[in-house]
Amino acid sequence: MTFIEQSYSLRGAYLRIALIAAALFVVGTNAFVIAGVLPQIAVDIGASPSAVSYSISWYAVVVAVLAPAVSVLFARASRAALMGTGLWIIAAGIALSALAGDLALFTAGRVLAALGGAALMPAAMAAAPTLVPPEQRGRALGVVGFGFILATAVGSPLGTALAALGGWRLALGVLAGLAAGLAVAVGLATRAVPTGAVPGLLARFAVLRDVRIGLALMTTLLFTAAFNLVYIFSSAVTESVTGGSGLALASLLLVFGLAGIVGNWLGGSFTDRFGARPTALAALAAVVVSLAALYTAGGSYAGTAVLFGVWGLGTAAALVPIQHRLVDVDPAVAGVSLSWYSTAMYLGIALAPVVGASVLPYGAAWIDLLGAGAAAAALGVFALGYAVRRRAALA
Repeated sequence: MTFIEQSYSLRGAYLRIALIAAALFVVGTNAFVIAGVLPQIAVDIGASPSAVSYSISWYAVVVAVLAPAVSVLFARASRAALMGTGLWIIAAGIALSALAGDLALFTAGRVLAALGGAALMPAAMAAAPTLVPPEQRGRALGVVGFGFILATAVGSPLGTALAALGGWRLALGVLAGLAAGLAVAVGLATRAVPTGAVPGLLARFAVLRDVRIGLALMTTLLFTAAFNLVYIFSSAVTESVTGGSGLALASLLLVFGLAGIVGNWLGGSFTDRFGARPTALAALAAVVVSLAALYTAGGSYAGTAVLFGVWGLGTAAALVPIQHRLVDVDPAVAGVSLSWYSTAMYLGIALAPVVGASVLPYGAAWIDLLGAGAAAAALGVFALGYAVRRRAALA
């Protein structure tokens, strides 16, 4: 293959990877946009914000449980077919939620979208590295992961702003249309993606015998719960400074997301330069401080915006070193460990609405403090993982 032919081949590969990243952008936006429009949805379908928030738990639990099962049961299926079908199901689920007139139908739509996410995510994460040479697989995964970062940076704030202008049904309707369009594009563009081999269930559970992997996964669960606890209830947490304005909240979420883009780059760069341990500890500490400080922000919109920026920076910066730790523990089973990372992440997402809804009647300030506490616990568990390594080395 000539240099020019190889260049065109790589361009085509990264175009396909970009489409996969766009698909994960839809998945991430669908998960996060509910946070900004929670009060609107609750009023419109005749339910409390806490009751609506539980639909996020249903969504996350379904993805967490079914995604690993799909990756095993459909190991020989075409990844293009899985991704395309997953996006069609997501589009149908979002559309059903957008048309819902009561909580039951809204939740059913969320569960249906989760079934699509469970089909899409394992296939998408497995497909991206196979499209490029081995030395560029890390970059490919970074591009795909950037779809999730953009979901918080652009998708959720844009959806919140659109809902403020035209209603939450419009925001979800646009997202459903985007999912349907991508279903066609991804299905056609990734037809040549190889299927590859997928570990069986026994191999997946075997990695959990390593305590260090278990502690890194517990860190993921606590950290994700901390983030979602505050993000999902951000409208309640910031009501004193936004006055209930959807556009004001969208601006705060945009600050969080843009800071997250910077944090994502810093997290990767600092992990390569200084290592996963100091980078994760510093990032998690920034999350703890920013969430605790939100409790004292009072009526200052500017102060809240600064804290949202620090929170977004620390949250995104922690993602890479936590994943890197899972790879460092045992590179031979890194693929399996990272598949458990997704499960731990979605379990954390599922836990957050339950905890948040239970304490919200006592005041939104408790959300900030519990989020800070969960982040502090994640910091402690992550540090403990390295203590376990040192004791094992001395034995």
